[in-house]
Amino acid sequence: MNRMDSRVPIKHCGHPTSDARSLPVANATPDSIISRRQLLQQAGGGAGSLALAALMAGESSAARPFHAPQNTHFKPRAKRVIWLFMHGGPSHVDLFDPKKALDEYAGQPVPESFGAVMTRRDVARNPLMPAVKPYKRFGDSGLPVSTMLPEIGSCADDLCVIRSMHGDSVNHPQSVYQMNTGSILTGRPSFGSWLAYGLGTENQNMPAFVVLPDPRGGIKGGPPAWGSGFLPAAYQGITIRPGEHPILDLKPQPGVKAGEQLETLKLIQDFNHIYARQQPHDDELEARIASYELAFRMQTEAPELVDISEETDATHKMYGLHQPHTSDFGRRCLLARRMIERGVRFVQVYSGDTGGWDAHRHVINNHGQNCRETDLPVAGLIRDLKQRGLLEDTLVIWAGEFGRMPMSEQGNGRDHNPWGFCSWLAGAGVHGGRAIGATDDIGLRAAVDKVPVKNFHATILHLMGINHTQLTYYHNGLEKRLTGPSDAEIVEEVISG
Repeated sequence: MNRMDSRVPIKHCGHPTSDARSLPVANATPDSIISRRQLLQQAGGGAGSLALAALMAGESSAARPFHAPQNTHFKPRAKRVIWLFMHGGPSHVDLFDPKKALDEYAGQPVPESFGAVMTRRDVARNPLMPAVKPYKRFGDSGLPVSTMLPEIGSCADDLCVIRSMHGDSVNHPQSVYQMNTGSILTGRPSFGSWLAYGLGTENQNMPAFVVLPDPRGGIKGGPPAWGSGFLPAAYQGITIRPGEHPILDLKPQPGVKAGEQLETLKLIQDFNHIYARQQPHDDELEARIASYELAFRMQTEAPELVDISEETDATHKMYGLHQPHTSDFGRRCLLARRMIERGVRFVQVYSGDTGGWDAHRHVINNHGQNCRETDLPVAGLIRDLKQRGLLEDTLVIWAGEFGRMPMSEQGNGRDHNPWGFCSWLAGAGVHGGRAIGATDDIGLRAAVDKVPVKNFHATILHLMGINHTQLTYYHNGLEKRLTGPSDAEIVEEVISG
């Protein structure tokens, strides 16, 4: 089927409409046969579309590099983001949201006043369960953090914990999509893709959006979580791995000399550019051209990027690289710091394989292991950014797709809970040592200053200097945006505190 994706000039970070990536025009099929939908769309545009296309023929997306740096709507607090994604659903009531009522009513059914019907379980068989480990107040602020996370706890004065997050799905894939793209449906651009589209990268030899997946297995929902959706393909996340081959198939094959490869790529690009001039509105071709050019530039920069041997022994210890249980996640956190130093705009680091933090049984074992793997590396990242002066304009996010229920499942586990959970922010001028919002007394639902995912996204964009209502992309007859068609609100307490 021939894809029809006509567009008009967009509101893109305050730029004039002449910076549009493409204009309303039909994509002709090779045999000049068009569909009914295409015929109606072309006829609807009429002579006006032809005149506009003629006037602005030179102003397609090829007018500037895909990832060229862009201006913001206002002065940003954050120039870059590192998102630590805890895949599987970390338990807020066991980590950052202590509840005295869970200790008081442990072993008892959920009171009807808490809307137990939402739990999808027979509450008589799934009584309330207290936190699996005690909490401790850390830092000058006295912010309570689970003793399973003592290193992160030592950074408490830098953490702004949002205790009233709220999502819309109890299932992993849909919740992963919502946290990453703003929608429970697949096919939407991810947060990193929107940032890459809106702000570009500060280093043309590196992508604007990089993903560091957990090497033990994929996330539920898969790569669409960092896909570009209806944005041009050039804005999807680029996966980079530690080790000798950070990007698969990046290096030339054995026996292929650099000069031979350059000539081959030049010939391919010449053909691509010839075709692109004939089809100036084919964004997939433009993305392919851009990806070839970026891949060639990355051949020299990426190997150096992932070579952490130049880092000091003290830095290695800070991230836990000398310890087998922290070395993997620690290496990826260190790579994230090295990437943002080199101009990458958005880095997402995943913790957790297909199961990850999904503790339906034995919360203490599951979270105990995941906390041991991530606690020191996360704290090391914050400390390292701080000592290098990077935390001032780097936003660090810790969040998963949802939290977990306050009642037990299978005796010692917890089920999914999208109606109330935690995330936290650090850096970028966000005042730390505090908690914003609250769940109810048992941690079942967000109850005070509820923060839907769209508000969370709008707030992060605001910290990046972007008005979320003005970062739009025209697609299928609508101006699309990350925060969706309904009104999203900035979490003012994050911004003003």
